[in-house]
Amino acid sequence: MSGKQVFIFGAGYSGKAFAGANGGTASIFGTTRSEEKFEALRQAGIVPLLFDGKLTNEIGAALEKTTHLVVSVGPEEAGDPVLNAARQAIAGMPALEWIGYLSTVGVYGDHGGAWVDETAACRPVSKRSVMRVEAERAWLRLGEDIGRPVAILRLSGIYGPGRNALVNLENGTARRLVKPDQVFNRIHCDDISGALWHLISGNRGGIFNVTDDEPAPPQDVVAYAAHLMSVEPPPEIPFDTAQLSPMARSFYGENKRVANAAIKAAGYRFRFPDYRAAFDHMWASGDWRDGAPRSPMRGVKG
Repeated sequence: MSGKQVFIFGAGYSGKAFAGANGGTASIFGTTRSEEKFEALRQAGIVPLLFDGKLTNEIGAALEKTTHLVVSVGPEEAGDPVLNAARQAIAGMPALEWIGYLSTVGVYGDHGGAWVDETAACRPVSKRSVMRVEAERAWLRLGEDIGRPVAILRLSGIYGPGRNALVNLENGTARRLVKPDQVFNRIHCDDISGALWHLISGNRGGIFNVTDDEPAPPQDVVAYAAHLMSVEPPPEIPFDTAQLSPMARSFYGENKRVANAAIKAAGYRFRFPDYRAAFDHMWASGDWRDGAPRSPMRGVKG
């Protein structure tokens, strides 16, 4: 990996986890919309740059030497903001070897709980997922136009340190919504990082579901976290009577089981193949709050 320079458009939660798994093998640049987040990016091993939809001289200079481009910026009604601002610059990047685009399994829409893989029809329900499909296609077209491999990583529900049911139980926001037969896949941020680095190592293109092995009812995940913490799980709430935001309710309008054979066939092995393995690790290591190991029971409320 020596000599690699990675540029991340949208260096948020997943981008920082990716940089944390670098091990000093590549230089990493990443963008944020706010200078207030610069220090957090530096601490994650990322050289911070500001991107608010416009290509700056600093970004242009970094792209000139970038070998691997990771895009983690969501599409907007006007299209993909990175392509809108930087398509010409990206097309002309002299050192570029590979592009990775972080998408979502939401592009599949609702399949009534059936299994889907990368060959399944994309029938997005929400407007945001419709825009995702369009953005995926735009990045794949760019790759074809410039002769570079593009990897589309369709991610399921992201969790990890600081973003999980253990944290929600501790701060009192955990809920167990129950909708009969509803399941979701999920993915630990370390496996997003691992999949990205694996694809980068071989400059592999294609469409990959980056998701765990076990689609499961969301209330079961909360119950398992409560078991680890030795606390009572919150009561079950029927979905029909739950107070939810329109976006939260829309997630429950899509039910599918997402298969991950393609990324495994590409040689990747998941660190956390199911939520239990991940929660066991986070609880035992104490990194479930924000990545810094602590005494597991500190601050836990019954």
